[in-house]
Parts: sequence; structure tokens; C-alpha cells
Amino acid sequence: MAITRYEPWSLLNQLQRELLSSQDEKTSEGSIATAEWAPAVDIKEETDKFVILADIPGVKPEDIEVSMEAGVLTVKGKKESEAKTEKEGYKRVERTFGSFYRRFSLPDSADGEAINAKCKHGVLEIVIPKREAVKPKRINVSSEE
Repeated sequence: MAITRYEPWSLLNQLQRELLSSQDEKTSEGSIATAEWAPAVDIKEETDKFVILADIPGVKPEDIEVSMEAGVLTVKGKKESEAKTEKEGYKRVERTFGSFYRRFSLPDSADGEAINAKCKHGVLEIVIPKREAVKPKRINVSSEE
């Protein structure tokens, strides 16, 4: 029979360590932890550019912030909620309000200096051109006769 030491506070100390580590993870993520929703996006690559389309219906262009730092594109903003009273007949509310936050790592081929963003009909379009040096170049093949 093995003798083990009984430490009644060990479980409580372990719980405290786990809670503190999860709190550190939340604060290191910054705005991600406080974002209330994330817009759905489509990302496509074309020969000369990357295009990101984000669904952000009801968000004013002045409430959207697009930034680029160290190869990471950040899209964040806020959609203000409309005050709705219960007597207006709402039985269910599914539209999302509050702050949103998305980040995208861009490849080295992206030209971070020439990014363009526009919003139309609730869709944010971000165009990221490719650097000139990485665009594919077609080489003609000739025959020797």
C-alpha cells in the first residue's frame, strides 16, 4: 500500500492557475475576445490581386476600420443596434449588432501599400494587389527546326 500526502488546497490552486491562464489568453487576443460577431467572408486569388468580400449589412462605412500591420490585415468595426420596443411586434431578433473583428495573414506576394477598400450594399470589398515581381509570367516556347 502506497502512502500519499493529502493536500486539500491542491485542487483549488490548480483551478486558480487554469482560470488565470485562460484570462491571459483572452487579454492577449485583444479585440477578438470582445468582438460580438464576425462577418462571413469570401477570399479569392486572381492573377494580379487578392479580393476579400465581407458581409457587413447595416454597417456604415465610417464605422469600419481596415488596417495592415506586419503582414496581417485587420477588419474591425461596430454595428449599432436599433432601439426596438416590444410593442412593435418583434417575436424574434436574429440580426447581429455590436462590434466585429477579423484578421487575415497575407502572403509575401501581397502589396500592403496599395490596399483598397470600398463598401457597397452591405458588402465590404478589400482589394490587395500583388507585387509586380511575383505576378506569373508566360514564357513562349519555340520549336527548333
